[in-house]
Amino acid sequence: MNGKKFFSLLLSLLLVAAMAACESRGQAGNLSPVSAANAEENLGAAHGKDSVIIAIGSEPETLDPTQGWGHGNSPIVQSTLVKYTADLTFENDLATGYTLSPDGLVWTFTLRDDAFFTDGQKVTAADVAFTLETAKAAQGSVDLTYMEKAVAKDETTVEITLSRPTSIFLNTLASVGIVPKHAYSEDYGRAPIGSGPYQFVEWRAQEQLLFTANQAYYGGVPAIKNITVVFMSEDAALAGVQAGKIDVAYSSATLGSTQVEGYHVEAIPSADNRGITLPVLPNEGKTTPSGGAIGNNVTCNREIRQAIAYAIQRQQVAEIVLNGFGRPAYSENDGMPWNNPQVKIETDLDYAKKLLADAGWADTDQDGIVEKNGLKGEFTCIYPSGDSVRQGVAMAVAEQIKAIGIQMNVEGVSWDELAQRMFSNGVMMGWGSSSPNETYYLYRSQGALLDDFYNPEGYGSQTTDRYLQAAMAALTPEEANENWQKAQWDGVTGTAMQGECPWVWIVNLDHVTYVRNGLSIGQQPIHGHGHGLPLIQNLNEWAWTE
Repeated sequence: MNGKKFFSLLLSLLLVAAMAACESRGQAGNLSPVSAANAEENLGAAHGKDSVIIAIGSEPETLDPTQGWGHGNSPIVQSTLVKYTADLTFENDLATGYTLSPDGLVWTFTLRDDAFFTDGQKVTAADVAFTLETAKAAQGSVDLTYMEKAVAKDETTVEITLSRPTSIFLNTLASVGIVPKHAYSEDYGRAPIGSGPYQFVEWRAQEQLLFTANQAYYGGVPAIKNITVVFMSEDAALAGVQAGKIDVAYSSATLGSTQVEGYHVEAIPSADNRGITLPVLPNEGKTTPSGGAIGNNVTCNREIRQAIAYAIQRQQVAEIVLNGFGRPAYSENDGMPWNNPQVKIETDLDYAKKLLADAGWADTDQDGIVEKNGLKGEFTCIYPSGDSVRQGVAMAVAEQIKAIGIQMNVEGVSWDELAQRMFSNGVMMGWGSSSPNETYYLYRSQGALLDDFYNPEGYGSQTTDRYLQAAMAALTPEEANENWQKAQWDGVTGTAMQGECPWVWIVNLDHVTYVRNGLSIGQQPIHGHGHGLPLIQNLNEWAWTE
């Protein structure tokens, strides 16, 4: 079967499966009775220009910023000291300004005096200090291990002392919503009080979240007063749109070409990438602390990893598997200020074949698979079952790299199984963040082979570590970005695909979103990885226009 026929068949299968799932759930999708009732009840209000019903794919674990709510995005219930603009620069939120000591260790923020929590209490420096100390103690997704202390100097001044200069500190602060010291408890994450543009109303687990506009918000009361967020799979969300029950729905590339009367599709650019992690260590019988086998005797060969990278026709994958809702990816941070543009490579089958041949790989038995010293150029790439996009991208890559004699077997597994096998198999991973700290965690030697998803391939390099540390310790964005870029490629080595190539990057996804005509969802910041939550970070900018 030629490549074009294969991709057409693949896309057809994915679309048929998705639409069959929609039909099997009925036109209203898999809305629970409660969610469906609320959708019907609120729909008239939405048309009354003050309410919106939104379908997203993932229910948050908590609404507590010290435990990770808003991580990588902007928490809508709480305010932050600083916040991202749409072009990923920073502007003040609770803060009116800050100073940084010459050694980069002491940050002093002054606060506005017109911010109040929704229980009427004023937001003070004591709340900021309490939030940061609580987030540090939680040791969750908010990394504040480098913070020594946060102290309120007076009601509107907070002093934060770091143990080492850390260039990503503002990125962290832009994600950590400030919680009220006087009203914080272990149950805060289920019924939060904040000072952000929206006020929490109700959380019905596995069904919906309700928010209302904060009438006392210092930034101005949002135009959309009532927000209902329902949790749905992408196919069910599309069915909800087709039934007219949803105003905004996070969808997928495989479903985004479906036309629905009264709606339009917005393809929001993102850093939400898909790529394959490839173990860089041989299999020597070692295991991780949880028992996962380490290493792969095929992918540990750099020429194998590089050959795969050069053989992939990324634009073809984006156009056919992603329905055109995506772009080629060449790194974990394409388009970001800290990205090195030199990491971009062109598809070159001849060069890929030469890499293999020069290293002694040849198809000696004429079975279509290269081999070396009796070892076949064959390995398995796993992906989480049920993720049609990851499946489609993996299948497309497997088909393409047959042209250079590499056999990649694609297998869907549970997340639990994936977490055990990711140290010895290729994995179709997804990352993407509006902060360069992702680069740090993906490639630092210290994080290799831990029981998390950052560096399962076991990559480690003293050269890369030096650049990463220099980037983290930089006192200016320019100095930090220079070192982030050198970590990717310094002209000789790096994490890039023409370098050590622990990752083969393939595509960046557009976040496909159905929007009811007449509703503006504002200037969306570039989205990070996520199943809908990045969409709502600028809710206070949404408005009905007709």
